[in-house]
Amino acid sequence: MSLQTSYRYIAPIYDFFVSRTTSRARQMSLSRLPKQGTLRILLSGAGTGLDFPFLPIGHQYTALDFNAKMLLKSHTKGNLLDMKWVQGDCMTLPFQDESFDHVILHLILAVVEHPERCLAESTRVLKPGGKIWLFDKFLHPGERAWVRRTLSLAMAKIATRLDVVFEEVLANTPKLIVISDQALSPGGWFRLIELTKQN
Repeated sequence: MSLQTSYRYIAPIYDFFVSRTTSRARQMSLSRLPKQGTLRILLSGAGTGLDFPFLPIGHQYTALDFNAKMLLKSHTKGNLLDMKWVQGDCMTLPFQDESFDHVILHLILAVVEHPERCLAESTRVLKPGGKIWLFDKFLHPGERAWVRRTLSLAMAKIATRLDVVFEEVLANTPKLIVISDQALSPGGWFRLIELTKQN
């Protein structure tokens, strides 16, 4: 089963299982977005729009997701926002270089088959000095985590990977600098990471 097919079935129940457990982290991550001005912000892997309630009004948002059902469900959450919806692949973004002031990557790097491509594409469409906000689950460098790595062999085809090491992904995008890296429970598996693109 492909991820595209899997998420078609997951879409109707996604919010029930994910919303409550991730809302606090989403709010913490998105609270760092500028409140003033009119910026162009990309939500790459927007899913069902669980980030939308925490986005400040006034910016121009683009919500991209590869799954039509997930994206359609997000339409009910973005009514008060200047929001454009695009169905597309976060590993091959359909946007020009340096198109966005900021990029949000919540629970997507550990989903896609090639997270390094996803981060590289986000960097490509980001303006110099712009920021990327990440919220996801990552293994730490050198962490064995045999159970997670074994489970990942099956889970990667259904919903998400469990074996992504953020530092290995970041190594492929030298233009990015880590501003902050905050560990969340349980055991620091989930992390809030803020990156900026060098000029």
